[in-house]
Amino acid sequence: MKLPYEEFDLSGVKTYPLRSRPSKVGLEQFATPYKAGSGVAGLLTSLPSLLAASDFKDVVAAILAAKRDGRPVIWGLGAHVLKTGLSPILVDLMERGFVSAVATNGAGIIHDFEIALAGSTSEDVDSALGPGTFGMAEETATQLNRAVVDGVAQGFGFGQSVGHYLAALRPPFAQISVAASAFRLQIPVTVHVALGTDIIHMHPQASGAAIGEASLRDFKYFVSCVARLERGVYLNCGSAVVLPEVFLKAVAVARNEGRSLDGLTTVNLDFLRHYRPLTNVVTRPTRGTGRGYSLTGHHELLIPLLAAALIEAS
Repeated sequence: MKLPYEEFDLSGVKTYPLRSRPSKVGLEQFATPYKAGSGVAGLLTSLPSLLAASDFKDVVAAILAAKRDGRPVIWGLGAHVLKTGLSPILVDLMERGFVSAVATNGAGIIHDFEIALAGSTSEDVDSALGPGTFGMAEETATQLNRAVVDGVAQGFGFGQSVGHYLAALRPPFAQISVAASAFRLQIPVTVHVALGTDIIHMHPQASGAAIGEASLRDFKYFVSCVARLERGVYLNCGSAVVLPEVFLKAVAVARNEGRSLDGLTTVNLDFLRHYRPLTNVVTRPTRGTGRGYSLTGHHELLIPLLAAALIEAS
């Protein structure tokens, strides 16, 4: 069948009054101009109650509610969060009671360790790879591996080992180290390592047995923390693969043993939306029982803003 060029007659189209139509956006949701001097609270109030702005307000409310009700707020930190200068913000949140536990990956603990020792981190890989100096800092290679080996011998996990080592070493910048501060405040830190991914694995001091044992212990510690997340909050900040995978397995174990995670709020905070954080953090663990949020933006902007909102409202 061949169709002709024939214009459709629109004269019979039926309309209705605009005000009779249900609409998804109304004036009550609109932003308001910021008032000079109103501070962070005024800024948050001025935001529209739509899309990411509404989600941001919900996340703030969920963390405040968890803290008020004595429920956990667990932070998963990718390495990028630590090397963008946010350690002082995170330590302050820990001291204010907004952090119940911290999980990170192998690169994250390396950055934190270097910050504690030198007040600096994040070498220029492009310039160091060619001459063969990438990952060859003596203190990082020797002392961090030693911390893990010695800690495992004492029955510690990876995070405990590093915290214990830094507490004894008393490095000059321990006050802005997440691991050192967590050890001081008795907040669990777990480190989840993929062997071969980190610079300390390139050195003869690295012990696969110690690293593996420490990381497996930390997985079990992490499961214990996740199993208490009923009406709590889990934030995945800047980890695209390792921590989302570890979190999903921890949820699976907790639910296998009958632990309720009802009312769980999960948050993925990153400047890109990746597959695993969206599925393994935001959607799968909360389906039918909680709420998942994805806040897209730069860590160095969103995390200080989130911290300021929590401090202002508490």
